[in-house]
Amino acid sequence: MTAAGTVIVIDDDPSVREALESLLRSVGLQVKLYGSVAGFLDAETVDGPSCLVLDVRLPGQGGLDFQRTLASAGARTPIIFITGHGDIPMSVQAMKGGAIEFMTKPFRDQDLLDAIHAGLERDRAGRERDKALGQLRARHDALTQREREVMALVVTGQLNKQIAGTIGLSEITVKVHRGSLMRKMEARSLAELVLMAQRLNPSA
Repeated sequence: MTAAGTVIVIDDDPSVREALESLLRSVGLQVKLYGSVAGFLDAETVDGPSCLVLDVRLPGQGGLDFQRTLASAGARTPIIFITGHGDIPMSVQAMKGGAIEFMTKPFRDQDLLDAIHAGLERDRAGRERDKALGQLRARHDALTQREREVMALVVTGQLNKQIAGTIGLSEITVKVHRGSLMRKMEARSLAELVLMAQRLNPSA
């Protein structure tokens, strides 16, 4: 994996794969080439930021079907569709499924590169968010059960005295738990703690 990211190309035309490999390597991108979805699925998983350049018509599972498969599996790899046989309903279906772009061959190299860089940036940002959320969950998991109880009430705006009455502790004990959970969560303010709680439980 390079810092710039990896582009996965799935196209059954060897000449297209060769041309795309040359183009993408010329701008410092790492490339993985496959002639079918099955070939890609049999390969090792790419580590790091990536995006998928996917032909619509492929032997075996087609591009649009594979997009749905990935979505059902919770995979969020950005997809750029390329096709020599595109139509409007097909492009609408692809974009509704979350594709970055739907491009009809022949396309301008720069248009493809722009779409790829947008896809890699989206994937990179998503990975950073996932990493940050994982660290936040780890800090929350490190709280004691009582600290979690206090935190759940603190973020609703209750004062120490109110929290003490709710869970049957002295006000000073609540203050101690509150100070401890703020340190463990690495929250510098109540507002920051509230944002953390929202990220941990966005449906609340």
